[in-house]
Amino acid sequence: MAVVERSQPAPGVVQLTLNRPDKLNAMTAELVQSLHDHLDAIAVDPEARVVILTGSGRGFCAGLDLGGYGTAPHTDHLGRTQAGFAVQKHIATLMPKLRSLPQPVIAAVNGPAAGGGFALVLGSDIRLAARAAKFNAAFIRIGLSACDIGTSWVLPRLVGAARAQELMLTGRVFDAEEAYRIGLVVDLVDDHSLLDCALTKAHEVMRNAPFGVALTKEGMWGALEIPAMQNAIDLENRQQIMASATADHREAMAAFLERRAPDYNNA
Repeated sequence: MAVVERSQPAPGVVQLTLNRPDKLNAMTAELVQSLHDHLDAIAVDPEARVVILTGSGRGFCAGLDLGGYGTAPHTDHLGRTQAGFAVQKHIATLMPKLRSLPQPVIAAVNGPAAGGGFALVLGSDIRLAARAAKFNAAFIRIGLSACDIGTSWVLPRLVGAARAQELMLTGRVFDAEEAYRIGLVVDLVDDHSLLDCALTKAHEVMRNAPFGVALTKEGMWGALEIPAMQNAIDLENRQQIMASATADHREAMAAFLERRAPDYNNA
């Protein structure tokens, strides 16, 4: 049984399902490496336009499997501290990988998302939640820092510093209703409607040209990381000139004027 299952619910849409339902899809070295491998493959797949990330069973991802994570690849020769650091990096590098993926990632949060699972939600581009979803920055509850896997950087930028500080310092579990109210997730739906909602959102994204979508994702994340508005505008200007030189831009303009659906070829 694959610990991460890849499926195609619609043309252009790749669904990655974390698949350790008996453990609420908790992270092991095998699961994390499988995620890395799938994301690497998707990044260069010309047929993949949008990614839906979800969990099997009643959980999204319960974070690190405290019963045994395993070892990071190629670390058998390392000492204890060095091997532990390699494990930390093995997990944490999922965040920049999600960020650099040219395709948008839609997190369809079907149940508990804690610790590393919470970080996967934060690292996605669009966040949707079923009413059964729950969230928490779990590491502080086991004697560690809540600042883990990019959470200290992303969460304040999504919900504001004051609210992020409270959530991270308490480590409390908060439900889908609160996640929606504070803007962590953009839609809250009944449990049975979650994947349909994610698929609808994916189709909305795919109405736009692949290159324009990739540039927009890159530009939005970049704007969060740079210190001044002018830096963001400089980046935007270059993106617009790049996009304006593409055949897909010309096709989009023609389709708009002719009142028809565009036919994109990422050219």
